[in-house]
Amino acid sequence: MVETINGIQQIGIGVLDVKKVFNWYRTHLGFDILLFEDEAVAALMTRYTNGKAERREAYLSLNMTGGGGLEIWQFKDRRPIAAVNKIQFGDLGIYAMKIRCKNLIEMHSYLKDLNVSHLSGINHSYSSNFYFTDPFGNRVQMVEDHYVFCKQTTKNGGVLGAVIGVSDMETSMQFYSTMLGYSVVEYDTLETLQENSKGTFRRVVISQERKFVGGFGDLLGPTQLELIQVLDRTPVKIFENRLWGDLGYIHLCFDVSGMSSIREKAKLNGHAFTVDSANSFDMGNAAGHFSYMEDPDGTLIELVETHKVPILKSLGLFLNLKKRNPHKTLPKWLIKSLSFQRVKKYR
Repeated sequence: MVETINGIQQIGIGVLDVKKVFNWYRTHLGFDILLFEDEAVAALMTRYTNGKAERREAYLSLNMTGGGGLEIWQFKDRRPIAAVNKIQFGDLGIYAMKIRCKNLIEMHSYLKDLNVSHLSGINHSYSSNFYFTDPFGNRVQMVEDHYVFCKQTTKNGGVLGAVIGVSDMETSMQFYSTMLGYSVVEYDTLETLQENSKGTFRRVVISQERKFVGGFGDLLGPTQLELIQVLDRTPVKIFENRLWGDLGYIHLCFDVSGMSSIREKAKLNGHAFTVDSANSFDMGNAAGHFSYMEDPDGTLIELVETHKVPILKSLGLFLNLKKRNPHKTLPKWLIKSLSFQRVKKYR
């Protein structure tokens, strides 16, 4: 089967309190579709959890405007730890998630009224954007983007991409182009910043051609990655001496089809899977095949081939994707039925 990268399914966030984080993003940024909630032992992830199979609770929430979701992830038997030193722009790993936003000025004013911390001004150097820090210490970039899957009342959509620190720009661009189809360079410049992120950086924004997408590709929409290489200091790894699941952005996850083909390509290109569920995982309400690989700096990239998703859990209605053409997008009406899983009050 020819592989297809359908879009960013979700970005993983390690947190102290999964319900508190879910409710903040549900209330303020419209991530109110709870696709699944699951508590289990992460038995396959021991490579990244000091050899111990850790028990965890995870929520996957979506914004139906369009874009990737949030996998909000909490250890159950271990208190997650934060980075020892302040995370700096250009450090290796996921620095921030990108969220699509149709009206930056209104969103900026809204977040200002919420008194979010470290709210920047609006930057017009490429796609207009601004940064803020959520109440849990995670850096977020709002990016002007007008893609809409389904009109909603929220000012923003789902996850558009991520800002990722890299040590060698050419090597990283080759990885993201070869393995994930990010072959379009939208912006490439050298910048010297004077304020919060002092230093000289190379910033490259890349996107996918998206010639073919299947399954949930229309819901997930186009994506964008921003690679940052700091040129006047040695960057540190954001997750140095910490575990997958500790506080912060733990992985970037792509919805794919043709996992076996991607596995072979990864091996041939020197990026062999470090974790592979082989056949199927079951997260109670959802099922599929998941794998992990690392970018050249060790940033974790998750790949998920979805087999089953809940449509109306109370009636036991699930969508079996294994029987569908993986290169054909699902009907819009069918994806909209995920709205039955909207959460309207505090959990």
